[in-house]
Amino acid sequence: MGSRVSIKNKVLSVFSDGKPRSAKDVVACTGLKELRVWNGLSYWWKRGLLLRSEKPAFDNVEVFKGRGGLTRNTRTYYLYVLKPEERSSLHIEGRKFVSFRKELLDSRGARETSKAKMILDFLKENNDKAFFSVEIAKTLADKAVKIRDVMATIRRYESLVYVRGYRTEQGQTPFKNGYILTWIDQEKPREQAIEEAVKRTNMVLESEHSTSPVIERIHLIRDLILEATKLRDLVSFEFLQNRLGCSLYEAENAVARALQIYPDLRETKLFDAYKYYYHASISEEDLRAAIALKQNYVRIVKGRQNRIGHNWEACVEWFIDKYTTGAVFQTQNHRTKVMDPRRITLHLLKGVGGRRQNAEVDRVWSVTPGVFAQPITYVLECKWGLVRKREVDDFLEVLRWSNEFGVSTSEGRQIKQGVVGVFAGSAFNPQEKVKLKDETEMSLATYAARINIQLLKASDFNEKLRDRAVPKEITVQAVCKTAKDEKEVRELLQAIWENPEKSSEILSKAVSKNKDVYDFEKMLEKT
Repeated sequence: MGSRVSIKNKVLSVFSDGKPRSAKDVVACTGLKELRVWNGLSYWWKRGLLLRSEKPAFDNVEVFKGRGGLTRNTRTYYLYVLKPEERSSLHIEGRKFVSFRKELLDSRGARETSKAKMILDFLKENNDKAFFSVEIAKTLADKAVKIRDVMATIRRYESLVYVRGYRTEQGQTPFKNGYILTWIDQEKPREQAIEEAVKRTNMVLESEHSTSPVIERIHLIRDLILEATKLRDLVSFEFLQNRLGCSLYEAENAVARALQIYPDLRETKLFDAYKYYYHASISEEDLRAAIALKQNYVRIVKGRQNRIGHNWEACVEWFIDKYTTGAVFQTQNHRTKVMDPRRITLHLLKGVGGRRQNAEVDRVWSVTPGVFAQPITYVLECKWGLVRKREVDDFLEVLRWSNEFGVSTSEGRQIKQGVVGVFAGSAFNPQEKVKLKDETEMSLATYAARINIQLLKASDFNEKLRDRAVPKEITVQAVCKTAKDEKEVRELLQAIWENPEKSSEILSKAVSKNKDVYDFEKMLEKT
Protein backbone atom coordinates (compact mmCIF):
# COMPACT_ATOMS: atom_id res chain seq x y z
CA MET A 1 0.00 0.00 0.00
CA GLY A 2 2.82 2.35 0.89
CA SER A 3 4.48 1.75 -2.49
CA ARG A 4 1.26 2.62 -4.33
CA VAL A 5 0.89 5.86 -2.34
CA SER A 6 4.52 6.75 -3.08
CA ILE A 7 3.95 6.22 -6.84
CA LYS A 8 0.78 8.32 -6.69
CA ASN A 9 2.58 11.17 -4.94
CA LYS A 10 5.47 11.07 -7.42
CA VAL A 11 3.18 11.11 -10.45
CA LEU A 12 0.72 13.76 -9.23
CA SER A 13 3.51 16.05 -8.02
CA VAL A 14 4.65 16.37 -11.65
CA PHE A 15 1.37 18.15 -12.45
CA SER A 16 1.64 20.61 -9.56
CA ASP A 17 2.61 23.48 -11.87
CA GLY A 18 -0.65 23.15 -13.82
CA LYS A 19 1.06 22.34 -17.13
CA PRO A 20 -0.16 19.46 -19.32
CA ARG A 21 2.09 16.39 -19.33
CA SER A 22 2.23 13.19 -21.42
CA ALA A 23 3.01 9.77 -20.01
CA LYS A 24 6.47 10.00 -21.55
CA ASP A 25 7.07 13.31 -19.74
CA VAL A 26 6.02 11.73 -16.43
CA VAL A 27 8.40 8.80 -16.95
CA ALA A 28 11.26 11.23 -17.63
CA CYS A 29 10.47 13.30 -14.51
CA THR A 30 9.90 10.44 -12.07
CA GLY A 31 12.12 7.65 -13.37
CA LEU A 32 9.26 5.19 -12.87
CA LYS A 33 8.68 2.28 -15.23
CA GLU A 34 6.52 3.04 -18.26
CA LEU A 35 3.90 0.40 -17.47
CA ARG A 36 3.30 1.80 -13.98
CA VAL A 37 2.96 5.34 -15.29
CA TRP A 38 0.56 4.29 -18.05
CA ASN A 39 -1.61 2.34 -15.65
CA GLY A 40 -1.45 5.08 -13.00
CA LEU A 41 -2.53 7.92 -15.30
CA SER A 42 -5.45 5.89 -16.63
CA TYR A 43 -6.47 4.89 -13.10
CA TRP A 44 -6.40 8.43 -11.64
CA TRP A 45 -8.21 9.88 -14.64
CA LYS A 46 -11.02 7.37 -14.07
CA ARG A 47 -11.02 8.24 -10.33
CA GLY A 48 -11.40 11.95 -11.03
CA LEU A 49 -7.96 13.19 -9.94
CA LEU A 50 -6.83 14.09 -13.48
CA LEU A 51 -8.30 15.54 -16.65
CA ARG A 52 -7.24 14.13 -20.01
CA SER A 53 -7.10 15.83 -23.40
CA GLU A 54 -10.30 15.13 -25.31
CA LYS A 55 -8.37 14.43 -28.51
CA PRO A 56 -4.95 12.87 -28.90
CA ALA A 57 -1.87 14.85 -29.87
CA PHE A 58 0.39 13.89 -32.78
CA ASP A 59 4.15 14.38 -33.12
CA ASN A 60 6.48 13.57 -36.01
CA VAL A 61 9.48 11.85 -34.48
CA GLU A 62 12.83 11.56 -36.30
CA VAL A 63 15.31 8.87 -35.28
CA PHE A 64 18.85 8.78 -36.67
CA LYS A 65 19.77 5.24 -37.80
CA GLY A 66 23.39 5.77 -38.83
CA ARG A 67 23.95 4.61 -42.42
CA GLY A 68 20.23 3.99 -42.68
CA GLY A 69 19.61 7.72 -42.36
CA LEU A 70 16.61 9.23 -40.60
CA THR A 71 13.39 7.33 -39.96
CA ARG A 72 10.18 9.25 -39.32
CA ASN A 73 7.31 7.98 -37.19
CA THR A 74 4.07 9.58 -36.02
CA ARG A 75 3.67 9.40 -32.25
CA THR A 76 0.11 9.51 -30.87
CA TYR A 77 -0.42 10.36 -27.20
CA TYR A 78 -2.75 12.09 -24.67
CA LEU A 79 -1.96 14.93 -22.25
CA TYR A 80 -3.04 15.08 -18.60
CA VAL A 81 -3.49 17.90 -16.01
CA LEU A 82 -4.67 17.99 -12.40
CA LYS A 83 -8.46 18.32 -12.09
CA PRO A 84 -9.52 21.51 -10.25
CA GLU A 85 -12.26 21.20 -7.65
CA GLU A 86 -15.80 21.56 -9.03
CA ARG A 87 -14.52 21.67 -12.62
CA SER A 88 -15.18 18.87 -15.11
CA SER A 89 -13.23 20.40 -18.00
CA LEU A 90 -10.50 22.91 -18.84
CA HIS A 91 -9.21 24.73 -21.93
CA ILE A 92 -5.43 25.11 -22.07
CA GLU A 93 -3.57 26.44 -25.11
CA GLY A 94 -6.49 25.67 -27.39
CA ARG A 95 -6.83 22.10 -26.17
CA LYS A 96 -9.83 20.80 -24.20
CA PHE A 97 -9.25 18.61 -21.14
CA VAL A 98 -12.19 16.53 -19.87
CA SER A 99 -13.18 14.19 -17.06
CA PHE A 100 -13.50 10.46 -17.60
CA ARG A 101 -16.32 9.20 -19.75
CA LYS A 102 -16.47 5.68 -21.14
CA GLU A 103 -17.00 6.86 -24.71
CA LEU A 104 -13.72 8.81 -24.52
CA LEU A 105 -11.63 5.69 -23.94
CA ASP A 106 -8.85 5.15 -26.46
CA SER A 107 -10.04 2.45 -28.86
CA ARG A 108 -6.82 0.61 -28.08
CA GLY A 109 -7.82 0.43 -24.40
CA ALA A 110 -11.59 0.19 -24.78
CA ARG A 111 -11.57 -3.60 -24.60
CA GLU A 112 -11.69 -5.22 -21.20
CA THR A 113 -8.04 -6.28 -21.50
CA SER A 114 -5.78 -4.49 -23.97
CA LYS A 115 -3.70 -6.40 -26.50
CA ALA A 116 -0.54 -4.99 -24.97
CA LYS A 117 -1.52 -6.33 -21.54
CA MET A 118 -2.40 -9.74 -22.97
CA ILE A 119 1.00 -9.96 -24.68
CA LEU A 120 2.93 -8.81 -21.62
CA ASP A 121 0.92 -11.08 -19.32
CA PHE A 122 1.62 -14.04 -21.62
CA LEU A 123 5.38 -13.43 -21.47
CA LYS A 124 5.32 -12.77 -17.72
CA GLU A 125 3.29 -15.92 -16.97
CA ASN A 126 5.74 -17.94 -19.12
CA ASN A 127 8.85 -16.17 -17.83
CA ASP A 128 10.86 -19.42 -17.89
CA LYS A 129 10.54 -19.70 -21.69
CA ALA A 130 11.27 -17.73 -24.85
CA PHE A 131 9.04 -17.47 -27.93
CA PHE A 132 9.19 -16.31 -31.53
CA SER A 133 6.94 -13.29 -32.15
CA VAL A 134 4.98 -15.32 -34.74
CA GLU A 135 4.42 -18.03 -32.14
CA ILE A 136 2.99 -15.51 -29.65
CA ALA A 137 0.66 -14.06 -32.30
CA LYS A 138 -0.64 -17.54 -33.17
CA THR A 139 -1.18 -18.40 -29.50
CA LEU A 140 -3.21 -15.21 -28.90
CA ALA A 141 -4.89 -15.19 -32.32
CA ASP A 142 -8.30 -16.00 -30.79
CA LYS A 143 -8.02 -12.69 -28.91
CA ALA A 144 -7.43 -10.75 -32.17
CA VAL A 145 -3.68 -10.33 -31.52
CA LYS A 146 -1.64 -9.98 -34.72
CA ILE A 147 2.11 -10.06 -35.35
CA ARG A 148 2.24 -6.27 -35.70
CA ASP A 149 0.57 -5.96 -32.26
CA VAL A 150 3.29 -8.10 -30.69
CA MET A 151 6.22 -6.03 -31.93
CA ALA A 152 4.42 -2.70 -31.40
CA THR A 153 3.93 -3.68 -27.76
CA ILE A 154 7.51 -4.84 -27.32
CA ARG A 155 8.84 -1.54 -28.66
CA ARG A 156 6.76 0.35 -26.07
CA TYR A 157 7.91 -1.86 -23.21
CA GLU A 158 11.40 -2.81 -24.35
CA SER A 159 12.76 -2.51 -20.80
CA LEU A 160 10.52 -5.43 -19.75
CA VAL A 161 11.22 -7.83 -22.62
CA TYR A 162 14.50 -9.15 -24.08
CA VAL A 163 14.46 -9.13 -27.89
CA ARG A 164 16.87 -11.21 -29.98
CA GLY A 165 17.35 -11.37 -33.74
CA TYR A 166 20.16 -11.61 -36.28
CA ARG A 167 22.83 -9.11 -35.26
CA THR A 168 24.32 -6.81 -37.94
CA GLU A 169 26.62 -3.81 -37.74
CA GLN A 170 23.59 -1.50 -37.88
CA GLY A 171 21.21 -3.40 -35.57
CA GLN A 172 19.07 -6.55 -35.55
CA THR A 173 16.87 -8.24 -38.12
CA PRO A 174 14.21 -10.88 -37.38
CA PHE A 175 14.60 -14.63 -37.74
CA LYS A 176 12.36 -16.52 -40.15
CA ASN A 177 9.63 -16.71 -37.47
CA GLY A 178 10.26 -13.21 -36.15
CA TYR A 179 12.26 -12.03 -33.17
CA ILE A 180 12.77 -14.25 -30.12
CA LEU A 181 11.13 -12.68 -27.05
CA THR A 182 11.35 -13.49 -23.34
CA TRP A 183 10.43 -11.74 -20.11
CA ILE A 184 13.13 -9.92 -18.11
CA ASP A 185 12.73 -10.64 -14.41
CA GLN A 186 12.29 -7.20 -12.82
CA GLU A 187 12.97 -8.52 -9.29
CA LYS A 188 16.51 -9.69 -10.08
CA PRO A 189 19.63 -7.61 -10.73
CA ARG A 190 19.53 -6.40 -14.35
CA GLU A 191 22.74 -8.15 -15.38
CA GLN A 192 21.58 -11.51 -13.99
CA ALA A 193 18.12 -11.14 -15.54
CA ILE A 194 19.59 -10.39 -19.00
CA GLU A 195 21.99 -13.34 -18.75
CA GLU A 196 19.11 -15.70 -17.95
CA ALA A 197 17.06 -14.23 -20.83
CA VAL A 198 19.94 -14.89 -23.25
CA LYS A 199 20.13 -18.52 -22.11
CA ARG A 200 16.40 -18.97 -22.73
CA THR A 201 16.74 -17.60 -26.27
CA ASN A 202 19.70 -19.96 -26.83
CA MET A 203 17.44 -22.87 -25.89
CA VAL A 204 14.94 -21.78 -28.56
CA LEU A 205 17.68 -21.72 -31.18
CA GLU A 206 18.89 -25.14 -30.01
CA SER A 207 15.35 -26.53 -30.33
CA GLU A 208 15.37 -25.50 -33.99
CA HIS A 209 18.37 -27.77 -34.56
CA SER A 210 16.40 -30.80 -35.73
CA THR A 211 13.96 -28.86 -37.92
CA SER A 212 16.14 -26.22 -39.55
CA PRO A 213 19.18 -27.21 -41.67
CA VAL A 214 20.35 -23.59 -41.48
CA ILE A 215 20.47 -23.68 -37.68
CA GLU A 216 22.24 -27.03 -37.85
CA ARG A 217 24.90 -25.54 -40.12
CA ILE A 218 25.24 -22.49 -37.85
CA HIS A 219 25.95 -24.67 -34.82
CA LEU A 220 28.52 -26.71 -36.76
CA ILE A 221 30.23 -23.51 -37.95
CA ARG A 222 30.49 -22.25 -34.37
CA ASP A 223 31.90 -25.59 -33.17
CA LEU A 224 34.51 -25.67 -35.97
CA ILE A 225 35.63 -22.11 -35.28
CA LEU A 226 35.85 -22.74 -31.52
CA GLU A 227 37.87 -25.92 -32.17
CA ALA A 228 40.31 -24.07 -34.42
CA THR A 229 40.68 -21.21 -31.94
CA LYS A 230 41.60 -23.68 -29.19
CA LEU A 231 44.37 -24.85 -31.53
CA ARG A 232 45.41 -21.21 -32.13
CA ASP A 233 44.40 -21.49 -35.77
CA LEU A 234 42.04 -19.76 -38.24
CA VAL A 235 39.34 -21.45 -40.32
CA SER A 236 38.97 -20.70 -44.02
CA PHE A 237 35.62 -20.35 -45.74
CA GLU A 238 36.52 -23.22 -48.08
CA PHE A 239 37.15 -25.50 -45.10
CA LEU A 240 33.75 -24.60 -43.61
CA GLN A 241 31.98 -25.24 -46.91
CA ASN A 242 33.60 -28.65 -47.29
CA ARG A 243 32.64 -29.67 -43.74
CA LEU A 244 29.08 -28.40 -44.20
CA GLY A 245 28.72 -30.39 -47.41
CA CYS A 246 26.36 -27.86 -48.97
CA SER A 247 26.32 -25.49 -51.93
CA LEU A 248 28.27 -22.22 -52.03
CA TYR A 249 25.11 -20.16 -51.56
CA GLU A 250 24.01 -22.23 -48.55
CA ALA A 251 27.47 -22.02 -46.98
CA GLU A 252 27.65 -18.24 -47.45
CA ASN A 253 24.19 -17.82 -45.94
CA ALA A 254 25.01 -20.06 -42.96
CA VAL A 255 28.30 -18.27 -42.22
CA ALA A 256 26.63 -14.85 -42.46
CA ARG A 257 23.86 -15.99 -40.08
CA ALA A 258 26.40 -17.45 -37.63
CA LEU A 259 28.28 -14.14 -37.49
CA GLN A 260 24.99 -12.32 -36.84
CA ILE A 261 23.75 -14.66 -34.13
CA TYR A 262 27.09 -15.04 -32.35
CA PRO A 263 28.91 -11.69 -32.15
CA ASP A 264 31.93 -13.43 -30.56
CA LEU A 265 32.70 -15.06 -33.94
CA ARG A 266 34.94 -12.83 -36.05
CA GLU A 267 35.92 -12.61 -39.72
CA THR A 268 39.15 -11.34 -41.24
CA LYS A 269 40.11 -10.97 -44.90
CA LEU A 270 43.62 -11.79 -45.98
CA PHE A 271 44.83 -9.63 -48.87
CA ASP A 272 41.26 -8.24 -48.96
CA ALA A 273 40.11 -11.42 -50.72
CA TYR A 274 40.35 -14.63 -48.65
CA LYS A 275 37.97 -15.03 -45.70
CA TYR A 276 39.10 -16.61 -42.44
CA TYR A 277 37.26 -16.95 -39.12
CA TYR A 278 38.19 -17.11 -35.42
CA HIS A 279 36.68 -16.74 -31.94
CA ALA A 280 37.07 -13.57 -29.90
CA SER A 281 38.71 -15.54 -27.08
CA ILE A 282 41.98 -15.89 -29.02
CA SER A 283 44.76 -13.65 -27.69
CA GLU A 284 46.11 -10.83 -29.84
CA GLU A 285 49.54 -12.46 -29.96
CA ASP A 286 48.14 -15.81 -31.13
CA LEU A 287 45.89 -14.05 -33.65
CA ARG A 288 48.81 -12.16 -35.20
CA ALA A 289 50.83 -15.37 -35.44
CA ALA A 290 47.92 -17.28 -37.00
CA ILE A 291 47.28 -14.52 -39.55
CA ALA A 292 50.98 -14.43 -40.51
CA LEU A 293 50.97 -18.20 -41.10
CA LYS A 294 47.79 -18.05 -43.18
CA GLN A 295 49.12 -15.15 -45.24
CA ASN A 296 52.21 -17.16 -46.09
CA TYR A 297 50.03 -20.17 -46.93
CA VAL A 298 47.80 -18.07 -49.21
CA ARG A 299 50.80 -16.60 -51.01
CA ILE A 300 51.96 -20.13 -51.78
CA VAL A 301 48.81 -22.15 -52.43
CA LYS A 302 46.85 -19.48 -54.24
CA GLY A 303 49.75 -18.83 -56.59
CA ARG A 304 48.45 -21.15 -59.33
CA GLN A 305 44.92 -19.72 -59.14
CA ASN A 306 46.28 -16.18 -59.38
CA ARG A 307 48.52 -17.12 -62.30
CA ILE A 308 45.67 -18.66 -64.29
CA GLY A 309 43.30 -15.83 -63.36
CA HIS A 310 45.72 -13.17 -64.62
CA ASN A 311 46.42 -15.24 -67.72
CA TRP A 312 42.69 -15.30 -68.45
CA GLU A 313 42.64 -11.48 -68.32
CA ALA A 314 45.48 -11.34 -70.85
CA CYS A 315 43.69 -13.89 -73.06
CA VAL A 316 40.48 -11.83 -73.17
CA GLU A 317 42.47 -8.66 -73.81
CA TRP A 318 44.31 -10.32 -76.73
CA PHE A 319 41.07 -11.31 -78.49
CA ILE A 320 39.52 -7.88 -77.90
CA ASP A 321 42.59 -6.23 -79.37
CA LYS A 322 42.57 -8.65 -82.31
CA TYR A 323 38.90 -8.20 -83.22
CA THR A 324 38.25 -4.57 -82.25
CA THR A 325 39.31 -2.00 -84.81
CA GLY A 326 40.61 1.20 -83.27
CA ALA A 327 40.50 0.00 -79.65
CA VAL A 328 42.52 2.27 -77.36
CA PHE A 329 43.25 0.73 -73.95
CA GLN A 330 43.61 2.95 -70.90
CA THR A 331 46.67 2.55 -68.68
CA GLN A 332 47.38 3.59 -65.12
CA ASN A 333 50.54 3.76 -63.03
CA HIS A 334 50.41 1.65 -59.85
CA ARG A 335 52.51 1.61 -56.72
CA THR A 336 53.98 -1.78 -57.61
CA LYS A 337 55.38 -2.71 -61.00
CA VAL A 338 53.95 -6.21 -60.61
CA MET A 339 50.43 -4.93 -61.30
CA ASP A 340 49.52 -4.66 -64.98
CA PRO A 341 49.19 -0.97 -66.01
CA ARG A 342 46.08 -1.89 -68.00
CA ARG A 343 44.27 -2.74 -64.75
CA ILE A 344 42.35 0.36 -63.72
CA THR A 345 41.48 1.48 -60.19
CA LEU A 346 38.09 3.19 -59.86
CA HIS A 347 36.99 5.52 -57.06
CA LEU A 348 33.73 4.51 -55.37
CA LEU A 349 31.19 6.95 -53.97
CA LYS A 350 29.65 4.08 -51.97
CA GLY A 351 31.08 0.79 -50.76
CA VAL A 352 30.34 -2.25 -52.92
CA GLY A 353 30.85 -5.87 -51.85
CA GLY A 354 33.30 -5.07 -49.06
CA ARG A 355 35.25 -2.52 -51.12
CA ARG A 356 34.91 0.88 -49.49
CA GLN A 357 36.70 3.53 -51.52
CA ASN A 358 38.28 1.82 -54.53
CA ALA A 359 37.59 -1.07 -56.89
CA GLU A 360 39.64 -2.53 -59.71
CA VAL A 361 38.49 -3.46 -63.20
CA ASP A 362 40.62 -5.57 -65.50
CA ARG A 363 40.61 -3.45 -68.67
CA VAL A 364 39.10 -0.23 -70.04
CA TRP A 365 39.18 0.67 -73.71
CA SER A 366 37.47 3.14 -76.02
CA VAL A 367 36.28 2.85 -79.60
CA THR A 368 35.22 5.75 -81.84
CA PRO A 369 32.73 4.38 -84.44
CA GLY A 370 32.99 7.35 -86.79
CA VAL A 371 34.22 10.89 -87.27
CA PHE A 372 31.01 12.44 -85.94
CA ALA A 373 30.12 9.71 -83.42
CA GLN A 374 30.79 9.86 -79.71
CA PRO A 375 33.35 7.32 -78.45
CA ILE A 376 32.08 4.21 -76.68
CA THR A 377 33.91 3.11 -73.52
CA TYR A 378 34.02 -0.57 -72.60
CA VAL A 379 34.85 -1.74 -69.06
CA LEU A 380 36.00 -5.34 -68.64
CA GLU A 381 35.71 -7.63 -65.62
CA CYS A 382 37.19 -11.14 -65.82
CA LYS A 383 36.65 -14.19 -63.64
CA TRP A 384 38.22 -17.60 -64.00
CA GLY A 385 35.66 -20.17 -62.97
CA LEU A 386 31.89 -20.53 -62.96
CA VAL A 387 30.20 -17.11 -63.07
CA ARG A 388 26.94 -16.54 -61.18
CA LYS A 389 24.39 -13.76 -61.06
CA ARG A 390 25.90 -12.25 -57.94
CA GLU A 391 29.24 -11.55 -59.70
CA VAL A 392 27.41 -9.83 -62.58
CA ASP A 393 25.34 -7.75 -60.12
CA ASP A 394 28.47 -6.83 -58.17
CA PHE A 395 30.18 -5.62 -61.36
CA LEU A 396 27.10 -3.55 -62.25
CA GLU A 397 27.12 -1.91 -58.79
CA VAL A 398 30.82 -1.05 -59.15
CA LEU A 399 30.13 0.72 -62.45
CA ARG A 400 27.11 2.54 -61.04
CA TRP A 401 28.83 3.82 -57.92
CA SER A 402 32.19 4.60 -59.50
CA ASN A 403 33.06 8.24 -59.93
CA GLU A 404 34.36 7.49 -63.45
CA PHE A 405 31.45 5.56 -65.00
CA GLY A 406 28.39 6.23 -62.82
CA VAL A 407 26.01 9.17 -62.72
CA SER A 408 23.22 10.26 -60.34
CA THR A 409 19.78 10.57 -61.92
CA SER A 410 16.22 11.09 -60.70
CA GLU A 411 15.92 7.27 -60.72
CA GLY A 412 19.09 6.72 -58.69
CA ARG A 413 22.62 5.81 -59.76
CA GLN A 414 22.97 4.69 -63.36
CA ILE A 415 25.82 3.89 -65.75
CA LYS A 416 26.80 6.86 -67.90
CA GLN A 417 25.68 6.93 -71.50
CA GLY A 418 28.33 5.58 -73.83
CA VAL A 419 29.69 3.14 -71.20
CA VAL A 420 29.24 -0.60 -71.72
CA GLY A 421 30.14 -3.26 -69.16
CA VAL A 422 31.73 -6.51 -70.39
CA PHE A 423 31.97 -9.57 -68.13
CA ALA A 424 34.26 -12.38 -69.29
CA GLY A 425 34.03 -15.73 -67.55
CA SER A 426 35.64 -19.03 -68.38
CA ALA A 427 32.17 -20.58 -67.94
CA PHE A 428 28.60 -19.49 -67.15
CA ASN A 429 26.11 -21.87 -65.59
CA PRO A 430 23.57 -22.48 -68.41
CA GLN A 431 21.06 -23.90 -65.92
CA GLU A 432 21.06 -20.87 -63.61
CA LYS A 433 17.77 -19.00 -63.79
CA VAL A 434 17.36 -15.42 -62.61
CA LYS A 435 14.06 -14.77 -60.86
CA LEU A 436 12.77 -11.18 -61.02
CA LYS A 437 10.40 -9.42 -58.63
CA ASP A 438 7.41 -10.24 -60.82
CA GLU A 439 8.34 -13.97 -60.47
CA THR A 440 9.40 -14.24 -64.13
CA GLU A 441 12.53 -16.28 -64.86
CA MET A 442 15.23 -15.77 -67.46
CA SER A 443 18.70 -17.05 -68.26
CA LEU A 444 21.78 -15.27 -66.93
CA ALA A 445 22.68 -14.18 -70.49
CA THR A 446 19.24 -12.61 -71.00
CA TYR A 447 19.43 -10.93 -67.60
CA ALA A 448 22.89 -9.51 -68.36
CA ALA A 449 21.68 -8.11 -71.69
CA ARG A 450 18.73 -6.53 -69.89
CA ILE A 451 21.05 -4.57 -67.59
CA ASN A 452 23.38 -3.69 -70.50
CA ILE A 453 26.21 -6.07 -69.56
CA GLN A 454 27.82 -8.09 -72.35
CA LEU A 455 28.93 -11.63 -71.50
CA LEU A 456 32.01 -13.26 -73.04
CA LYS A 457 32.74 -16.97 -72.59
CA ALA A 458 35.79 -19.09 -73.21
CA SER A 459 33.75 -21.00 -75.81
CA ASP A 460 33.33 -17.75 -77.77
CA PHE A 461 37.09 -17.43 -78.12
CA ASN A 462 37.51 -21.13 -78.92
CA GLU A 463 35.15 -20.67 -81.87
CA LYS A 464 37.51 -18.01 -83.22
CA LEU A 465 40.37 -20.50 -82.94
CA ARG A 466 38.33 -23.08 -84.88
CA ASP A 467 37.77 -20.49 -87.60
CA ARG A 468 41.56 -20.43 -87.95
CA ALA A 469 41.63 -24.26 -88.26
CA VAL A 470 43.17 -24.73 -84.81
CA PRO A 471 42.59 -28.33 -83.53
CA LYS A 472 39.80 -28.86 -80.98
CA GLU A 473 42.19 -29.99 -78.26
CA ILE A 474 43.85 -26.54 -78.32
CA THR A 475 41.67 -24.20 -76.25
CA VAL A 476 42.08 -20.85 -74.56
CA GLN A 477 41.65 -22.68 -71.23
CA ALA A 478 44.68 -24.83 -72.05
CA VAL A 479 46.68 -21.75 -73.01
CA CYS A 480 45.85 -20.02 -69.70
CA LYS A 481 46.85 -23.09 -67.68
CA THR A 482 50.07 -23.58 -69.66
CA ALA A 483 51.50 -20.02 -69.80
CA LYS A 484 53.66 -18.92 -66.89
CA ASP A 485 52.49 -15.28 -67.09
CA GLU A 486 50.41 -12.79 -69.09
CA LYS A 487 53.22 -11.98 -71.49
CA GLU A 488 53.55 -15.64 -72.47
CA VAL A 489 49.75 -15.88 -72.98
CA ARG A 490 49.95 -13.20 -75.67
CA GLU A 491 52.98 -14.86 -77.26
CA LEU A 492 51.33 -18.32 -77.35
CA LEU A 493 48.05 -17.01 -78.79
CA GLN A 494 49.89 -15.02 -81.45
CA ALA A 495 52.01 -18.03 -82.42
CA ILE A 496 48.98 -20.34 -82.58
CA TRP A 497 47.06 -17.73 -84.60
CA GLU A 498 49.83 -17.40 -87.16
CA ASN A 499 50.65 -21.13 -87.32
CA PRO A 500 47.44 -23.09 -86.51
CA GLU A 501 48.87 -26.29 -88.02
CA LYS A 502 51.71 -26.17 -85.45
CA SER A 503 49.53 -25.19 -82.46
CA SER A 504 49.89 -28.59 -80.72
CA GLU A 505 53.66 -28.41 -81.02
CA ILE A 506 53.70 -24.80 -79.77
CA LEU A 507 51.69 -25.69 -76.67
CA SER A 508 53.75 -28.84 -75.97
CA LYS A 509 56.98 -26.83 -76.00
CA ALA A 510 55.47 -24.36 -73.53
CA VAL A 511 54.42 -27.21 -71.24
CA SER A 512 57.95 -28.64 -71.25
CA LYS A 513 59.50 -25.23 -70.68
CA ASN A 514 57.25 -24.44 -67.71
CA LYS A 515 57.44 -27.88 -66.06
CA ASP A 516 59.40 -26.45 -63.13
CA VAL A 517 56.59 -23.93 -62.51
CA TYR A 518 53.93 -26.65 -62.36
CA ASP A 519 56.05 -28.94 -60.17
CA PHE A 520 56.75 -26.09 -57.75
CA GLU A 521 53.05 -25.25 -57.50
CA LYS A 522 52.13 -28.90 -56.86
CA MET A 523 54.83 -29.19 -54.20
CA LEU A 524 53.54 -26.09 -52.42
CA GLU A 525 49.98 -27.39 -52.50
CA LYS A 526 51.07 -30.54 -50.65
CA THR A 527 52.90 -28.68 -47.88
